[in-house]
Amino acid sequence: MLPNAQFLSEVSRAIEIARALRARGLPVAFGTRGGSHAHLIDAAGFTATRLDPPVTPESEAAFLEAVLAMGPRTRHDFFTDDELRAAVDSEVALIRHLDADLVVTGFTLSAYLSTRIAGVPLASEHGGSFVPPVLARGLCPAAVNPPDPNLARLPLRVQQLVANRAPAFIRGPVAQLNRHARDRGVDPLPNMLSLMCADLTLVTELPEVLGLTTRDLEEWRPRWPLRVRRGTSFRWSGPLYARLDLPVPAAVEAFLADGPTVLVALTSVTETLLRAVVESARTSGRRLLVATPHDLADLADEHTLVTGTLPNHLVMPRVAAAVVMGGQGSVQTALASGTPFVGLPYHGEQELNVAVAERLGSAIRMAPAAAATTALPAAITRLLEEPAFAAAARAAAARYAGVDGGSLAAEVIIRWLGERSPGRTIRPSVERR
Repeated sequence: MLPNAQFLSEVSRAIEIARALRARGLPVAFGTRGGSHAHLIDAAGFTATRLDPPVTPESEAAFLEAVLAMGPRTRHDFFTDDELRAAVDSEVALIRHLDADLVVTGFTLSAYLSTRIAGVPLASEHGGSFVPPVLARGLCPAAVNPPDPNLARLPLRVQQLVANRAPAFIRGPVAQLNRHARDRGVDPLPNMLSLMCADLTLVTELPEVLGLTTRDLEEWRPRWPLRVRRGTSFRWSGPLYARLDLPVPAAVEAFLADGPTVLVALTSVTETLLRAVVESARTSGRRLLVATPHDLADLADEHTLVTGTLPNHLVMPRVAAAVVMGGQGSVQTALASGTPFVGLPYHGEQELNVAVAERLGSAIRMAPAAAATTALPAAITRLLEEPAFAAAARAAAARYAGVDGGSLAAEVIIRWLGERSPGRTIRPSVERR
């Protein structure tokens, strides 16, 4: 498991899959360069090998800035060249030391190179539903936060076409990786869309929620312009969101007991944006529970509680509404909890996630910039006062009830490995570090 521990969603999904694999007798090992949420790996009962070079607050901030800036006209060096080279070498050494059968990653971009160099297949779970077979069906919506503001001037149908086709033409995010791929003699990545796929691409949603059949997904083959790297395959693995083994703090318990509450849970954002969102949401007059890794203690008052990372699967069902960015983990937690929400998507994957919930009737999608205006408190008021949102959220929760995405992902991985190497026997469960 090589999750990007800078992102809560990456770590939580990896933990869910790892638990399910280990429960089925497969040996599982973690590797990480560190990051804000790396400690959760240890808290879940796994010991992660620390890889080089260690993530620093400065490199973490630079990586997040590059991710948030991804678009058709921006430079996309996520690392320094020395940092990327060292990360790849460290991962290759770990893969070979473990004699790994498979590497599972989130947005650990160096894994796209290290697995090819080590000759081991890569599985990805971070793309969620933002994968070529989905875009081929035109299911991605016109963006509320387009990468180029000029796109908003085009007719809506053209905007939607761009949303579903443009990722295949954006090559900036893979330029640095491809420079190193050429140096190391491995296949380059065709485009940004390739960063959402791997040899085994886990599509972490229910087919009926997304509106795609198993045949549509598994039998899709790359064709221009939706190109991906050779050997890519797609499999449904069901909703996959965090079930962190953390307690609900006593202060949060008391706050939730005091009355209807709106959860503001924005993890992978700048402190500046988060402050703007909280200050705007406060004008709705609602009680706010703010879960954040940032130090926003100065925003706390009798109607606003600021806390750290929470077990959202335990907290979300107890709030009246939520404000999230739009990563699939937070969106699916809200859907599974029957909680209506406002989604503030930054890029195409988040646009699609929130749009899926929007089509179900349980969400309102708006651009992050609009969240600092009167639009956010107005949206929160609608979620709380219009019964249709709560009813749609309850219906979504009924769809997700009893579905264990981690177990489904483990079963897909085991089956795929068996199909790939019919004569290969997976070794017994001896935990190797």
